[in-house]
Amino acid sequence: MFRSGSFVAEHIAETTDEQIQPNGVDLTLEAVYEQRDSGRIGRDEKEIGDRQRIESEQVGENVPETYYLPKGAYIVQYAETVRIPGSHVGYIYPRSSLMRNSCMLNTAVWDAGYEGKGEGLLQVHHDIELERGARIAQLVFGEASHETTYDGDYQGENIEPVP
Repeated sequence: MFRSGSFVAEHIAETTDEQIQPNGVDLTLEAVYEQRDSGRIGRDEKEIGDRQRIESEQVGENVPETYYLPKGAYIVQYAETVRIPGSHVGYIYPRSSLMRNSCMLNTAVWDAGYEGKGEGLLQVHHDIELERGARIAQLVFGEASHETTYDGDYQGENIEPVP
């Protein structure tokens, strides 16, 4: 069973009422990266290829920062810190506005116990402008049975350490 958007919102830091949907919560764009080098996934280890953050542009005083993205593949980082509760699994889906603009967002399962500011693969099939803070994905929770919770390499990803 999938949970309500208000339930999902209880497990996400800093959401607005506009982000809460009937069946999930919209996640917003924090940053865009371009992968510059190849990675490697072995049986016992993995290596993420080098990435470079793409600079956003701000053309006016009251204009949000905007990313101008030509055709290609990009890593997007979400702005919100997500905490997947122990009895659930998280799924990320693209907002339909991306699809309607010839873009697609690929994601992975977010296991129970995961905490962080996750990432997705944005495929751009026609040039697009994306404002920083734009709603690009929706997180939904499904109830799940499991033996353990997530304790992998990406636990706490993109969360600033407290000094």
